[in-house]
Amino acid sequence: METIVTEHAGHTLARLESADRIFEVSFDVLEPTDVTLRFRRDGERVGSIYNDDGTARTMARLTTNREGTDFIAVEVPKAFVAEILDAAIEHGRVTDRDAAAGYRLRVLPDA
Repeated sequence: METIVTEHAGHTLARLESADRIFEVSFDVLEPTDVTLRFRRDGERVGSIYNDDGTARTMARLTTNREGTDFIAVEVPKAFVAEILDAAIEHGRVTDRDAAAGYRLRVLPDA
């Protein structure tokens, strides 16, 4: 599994690629809540990372503009989620640092 989380073209780019899935999002703002990270780009929500089965699985969800499909979702490792959160904090893209700390405590205690 290959991951990249970096600044690119004025946004943070996060990409995960493996034999069975690809996830890629670019965002300028990350909005953390207790158990969700919301990606915003140019003021619009473009996706999120949420927890399925409590905090056992982290799922990445992208909003699509395809007819008949509102979103696509794939499971992503918590280490990748932690990498995204760390980069967003480092580059000043998190809307609420306290909420980010709470998210890390609840969802990423071992990552």
